[in-house]
Amino acid sequence: MLLNAYVPPKVFPWFNLLSLGFPVLIITHFLLIIFWIFSWKKRAFVFLFCSLAFINPIKRWINYAPENKQNANLKMVSLNVKGGEFGVQEIEDYINSQQADLVLLQEDGGKNFKLNSLKRSDENKVAVVALYTKHKIISQKPVIIGNYDDYNAYVDQNDIEIRGKIYRFVNVYLQPFKFDKKMVKLDGNSNEDKEKIKNVVKRLIPTFKLHQQQIAIVRKVIDESPYPVFVVGDLNSVPNSYEYYHLSEGLKDAFVETGRGSGTSFHDYKFPLRIDYVFISPSIQPVSYKVDHSVRLSDHFPVISTFSLQK
Repeated sequence: MLLNAYVPPKVFPWFNLLSLGFPVLIITHFLLIIFWIFSWKKRAFVFLFCSLAFINPIKRWINYAPENKQNANLKMVSLNVKGGEFGVQEIEDYINSQQADLVLLQEDGGKNFKLNSLKRSDENKVAVVALYTKHKIISQKPVIIGNYDDYNAYVDQNDIEIRGKIYRFVNVYLQPFKFDKKMVKLDGNSNEDKEKIKNVVKRLIPTFKLHQQQIAIVRKVIDESPYPVFVVGDLNSVPNSYEYYHLSEGLKDAFVETGRGSGTSFHDYKFPLRIDYVFISPSIQPVSYKVDHSVRLSDHFPVISTFSLQK
């Protein structure tokens, strides 16, 4: 999985496939170490030493950063709202209760959510991604526009003036895998289960390759930005994947910097998946990062983050 930083899916996609199973693999790794210690096997200490290489990969899933006592002056909510299927009013009530400065939504279904004191940045109301803010909008433009009926990738960029300084917010929704529960649920029938696994892999590999193309486009927006950037949204990719390494290159992962507890943000399957992120330029100071597991407004949990911005 560490090789995902160097090997693109178009060359060898199987490393990226392994990243999906990282929680299971790392738990198995430590269980083997414990077993070998009690069995007085020397290999346990070799594997224990090798575990040092997995400290950062583990922190991208579960993290316990020390509490940051800086005063935050920017609050942001990010949420894939799944087209408001779980209730538009509930989503609006929750987001309004957060009193955020910025709200970035993915899979918004073209709905114009009523958010107190916040203005939507794009007048054309392109479905899938949307940004709402109380701050001055300098410019907005789409970066990737897919076919909404086919649930393709959507990305847009918004330049926002905050406290006298301009920041670029890149709202990301990468190509989804288009699974439903029946496709990934194994029922004990060996032949049917094998066929399901084959079908899953057939969907994963082409999507990994599409992600590589989409990441290249988003990277150009980041690298050419004259302003500090926030890259926010649903990557449809897990930590330690090719997508994670290359989109976060040169940026800070706000969860790794300040998050505490589990970063799991997608709950539709009984498997820990962190696919929602906030990446920021090194000059931006994160204060807190929370995945709110207490509410179910869609198949994703809301991500709430705060920052200390200097004038």
